[in-house]
Amino acid sequence: MTLPTAADALEVSLRYYEDIVGRYYGRPATRQEVLDAQAAYSSDDLALPTGLLLLACQGSTVLGCAGMRIRPGSIGEVTRVYVAPVKRGHGVGKLLMEDLERRAIGMGLMTLRLDTRSDLVEARGLYTSLGFIEGEAHNADPYANHWFRKELG
Repeated sequence: MTLPTAADALEVSLRYYEDIVGRYYGRPATRQEVLDAQAAYSSDDLALPTGLLLLACQGSTVLGCAGMRIRPGSIGEVTRVYVAPVKRGHGVGKLLMEDLERRAIGMGLMTLRLDTRSDLVEARGLYTSLGFIEGEAHNADPYANHWFRKELG
């Protein structure tokens, strides 16, 4: 676990936004587009007691991240799931999500939920492989097209 304000967390956050903003526009994202997207979605609550942020590292290199916000009703809202493109398909995302789930259970949470977009094909495949079920929208995020849920325990 790391603080969202730590240097390595800030760096991987920029890579996450470069990836998702670039995919959204179908071209490399500009620096301003990345900064605007990052500013629109605060990370301040991705630290205990309101949430957490996990980093996957190999030595001093950050390979990816996964975050969770604690919501009312014993719900963990998964966010910021990212794996560096060169490490996708190598199990990094699965390890992050499994660790996040273990921690959620340890915190007494009963459900994990998340949203994603249609163009994030790898993410949707990962969530389905881990037992998440696609269902009804649980938020009004204008960039979300798919909503997933997993009951824990």
